[in-house]
Amino acid sequence: MPERIVDWSDLPKELLPCIGKSLKSSSEVLRFRSVCASWRSSIPSFREISPSLPLPFPSPIGQGGEAFVSLTTFYRLELAHENPNPSKGWLIRVEESEPGKLRFLNPLSGRPISAPKVINLLDFRVLEVSKAYKVVKYPSGKSFTAVNKVVLFPNSAWTRAEDCVVFVIYLDGKLGYAKYGDERWTLVDKQYSHYDDIIVYKGQFYVIDRLGTVSWIDSSLKLIQFSPPLCGLGCQKYLVESCGELYVLDRYFDGEPSPRRYRDENIFANLLGSNVYPRTIDFKVYKLDQEWGTWVLVKNLGDTMFILVDDCSFSVSAREFPGSKGNCIYFTDENDFFVFNLGDGSFSKTKYFPDFSHIFRPPPSWRHPNSSSSKC
Repeated sequence: MPERIVDWSDLPKELLPCIGKSLKSSSEVLRFRSVCASWRSSIPSFREISPSLPLPFPSPIGQGGEAFVSLTTFYRLELAHENPNPSKGWLIRVEESEPGKLRFLNPLSGRPISAPKVINLLDFRVLEVSKAYKVVKYPSGKSFTAVNKVVLFPNSAWTRAEDCVVFVIYLDGKLGYAKYGDERWTLVDKQYSHYDDIIVYKGQFYVIDRLGTVSWIDSSLKLIQFSPPLCGLGCQKYLVESCGELYVLDRYFDGEPSPRRYRDENIFANLLGSNVYPRTIDFKVYKLDQEWGTWVLVKNLGDTMFILVDDCSFSVSAREFPGSKGNCIYFTDENDFFVFNLGDGSFSKTKYFPDFSHIFRPPPSWRHPNSSSSKC
């Protein structure tokens, strides 16, 4: 029986909006609308249906002035016209400082990297991996040093700006909150100021404190305890979602001369007036057993890699980056890039090990991919 060839442009038109509205990211909407004219006309463009970041918000430090919540997005890219088996994917970080103006950044350092002036998404396989947010000053675009972590939710292709809610963790560990259109930030749980990290997990805000207690935040801004205290002895705790499971990374230092760990190493150096940083000496990884309500020490992540940057934490699979090694944690320390091997407890600088560093470096061929025309 001969193989049937399907012409995607002949799909029933009433199905197209249903398919389009299931898309969550801007890249998915863009690729959907690029298929052909009938698909393009079935749903509006991403800019017509999603809040345009940066979004205006009040200053988080109560000194007046304008501030914005900015977004950077992490993508996995792979050349589309190569055999997918041996091809090496890489991570890229994209910042949209204003509508239509993009900057390409190193995923770990956040520093600008060279990139083609024009990118045809049909030349690449693109997968959105994670999003990161910052509260920045207007008009300079510089981050507020008093803010340690920012999360915004919801933010999909079908979100209205009026629905956006932002939580921040201040440098002193306090938790702040604002909705789009608010004139000031509200402190949550004013009596407590030892929060380390906050993420959106399964559509809900989750926060972890210094003792490792995870709580979720309800619509009345009340914190509901979700897990028992971890009681880990590390100096900084991170929440990471991986394959639908919730993990805690407990980070140990050889000393902490400041009251809190600064996610931005440059801020830390400026405050100390030197180039001396507390050095990372160990990581412990825990997974929450939600059935029994206990934390389980994880000694092997399999092919999973955790990536910690100054404004977010996420996981990727080593299978998606051939040549990479799983069971590792990538992070910045002492103003350099390191990888921690959870199996043997060793630390390595990524620049000395190509297998560790290639996922953060676009190949030379990405500047001149072999385009092929598509027809619909």
